[in-house]
Amino acid sequence: MEVEITLEYDDAKTAEAVAKAVSPDNLNTPQDLSVETSRHENKVVTVIKCERKMATFIATIDDLLFCASTAEKAIQTARKFEKAVCS
Repeated sequence: MEVEITLEYDDAKTAEAVAKAVSPDNLNTPQDLSVETSRHENKVVTVIKCERKMATFIATIDDLLFCASTAEKAIQTARKFEKAVCS
């Protein structure tokens, strides 16, 4: 099984931050599972290849999306804090 997930952001800086946040998923995967994330301008592209059970495939996708969502929330919070401090 293989899936390519593309997340698009307003700017390259945000995309870079999210890509770096989810990049640890690229390391230490079993031989029959791979997760490769890269940034292309304002997009984060992740390719997941899985030769394991469907449950593993779905759990990997879920984990990626959860990590991306957490990174997005952290970026939004940091921007609000920065705005408040600089105002």
